[in-house]
Amino acid sequence: MVRTYLLLVWTWTRAAAAYPASFAMMTVFGLVTAAIDVGVILVIFANTTSLAGFSREEVLFLYGAASLSFTLCDTFAGNLDQVSRHIKAGTLDTMLVRPVGAWVQLATDRFNPTRAGRIVQAGLVLGYAIAALGIGPGRAWMIPVMVITGIVIFAALWTLAGAVQFVLTDAPEVVNSFTYGSQQLNQYPLSIYARDLVAGVTYVLPLAFINWQPGLYVLGRADPFGTPEFMRFLGPAAALVLALAAGVAWRQGIRHYRSTGS
Repeated sequence: MVRTYLLLVWTWTRAAAAYPASFAMMTVFGLVTAAIDVGVILVIFANTTSLAGFSREEVLFLYGAASLSFTLCDTFAGNLDQVSRHIKAGTLDTMLVRPVGAWVQLATDRFNPTRAGRIVQAGLVLGYAIAALGIGPGRAWMIPVMVITGIVIFAALWTLAGAVQFVLTDAPEVVNSFTYGSQQLNQYPLSIYARDLVAGVTYVLPLAFINWQPGLYVLGRADPFGTPEFMRFLGPAAALVLALAAGVAWRQGIRHYRSTGS
């Protein structure tokens, strides 16, 4: 499955690279567009020295970690939110009779390598924040763990969003609010939100494990909401549970799908 996925990604990448000027321009445009979010953070800190008790570099660290996970997932699995379009067009039927899983085909459909610009931007912000904060190896080991955990959580959210579209075929924007909306929520310290919301994204939908809980460990900060210390290390477990739930939902969606007859 991995080999097939990579072959499909390479096919779309070669197609995009056939027009090098356009490819380069769109990659740079993605990087510049993503930088707008950083600009907003910088504007905020031009008028204050801290946000909910977090410094500019700490906020950039949280932003960079969440954005790196999100942009990687968006690049390699973000097209799962196009399930409803394929259902309406009847092209999902074609995917289901091929010897490759529908999830792989949908994830790689119209793969857009120019999104690499946003990945670079997120990586640069995260790298700057790590250097500025002087994070040592004693806690830095958590950073790749939190990025991978974030990728799995976002991929699970996109899979759930795709599964829901087997039922809500006319409302892709509704399910997209859980994917793109989750990324927007994690750009800032969760301490700026109400306690009930933070409890919901910690114990129900584990968005807090993308960058908040592990980020508190890396930064050596106590949780303003008083969660116990061991919560900082539950990200991989939370991601696994959500991924399993997403897998079940996806299989149920495929199993109950009725062909359009195309």
